[in-house]
Amino acid sequence: MADTRNADLTFGATDYLVYAAALNTVSPVDFADPATPWVNLGWITTEGGLFKIEEESKDVEAAGSLEPIRTLMTKSVKSAQVTFLEGLNPLVRSLYDNVPIATLEPDEDVVTYALPDKPNDLRYAFVFDTMDGDKRMRLYMPNGKVTERGDEQPQTSDVMSVQMTFKFYKGAANSSAVTRSLDYGGVDVSGFFPATP
Repeated sequence: MADTRNADLTFGATDYLVYAAALNTVSPVDFADPATPWVNLGWITTEGGLFKIEEESKDVEAAGSLEPIRTLMTKSVKSAQVTFLEGLNPLVRSLYDNVPIATLEPDEDVVTYALPDKPNDLRYAFVFDTMDGDKRMRLYMPNGKVTERGDEQPQTSDVMSVQMTFKFYKGAANSSAVTRSLDYGGVDVSGFFPATP
């Protein structure tokens, strides 16, 4: 068995960036900062983001078999939790307050708006980028929305953090809810893929 351990494949993110755009906006082509219509949601805590995949299955039992004859997937939910530091960022406020971004456009530096009594189903496309030197990871979600919000607590000794949990759904034409792109940053990974006969 080949020893494929490689210290260059360790990954310690030095930055974590979240971008949003209109629902089903196509994923950026390369790993550079996405251009318009993608908008950066600002500074994020050093914990970065917490990406979760929750899956549940059900075994189908049958007479005459000591093992399940079939396993059905009953749930597969993908979500991410992020704590933003820019409590006044208009897009962050829009997502947290669950109002369209246009609602936050100020009139002579001031804006007033009502928080919805009935939750809006506001959906966007999202990109979550992490990097470690030349190595990069990107998660792209064409259809996501904020499903949970942390407590809002303005502080006198620190910045006001805004925590949100995003849930992701299939995109246009039934495309995947989440796609991952990897840039190995020039690290040789050929040992993981043996030549086929």
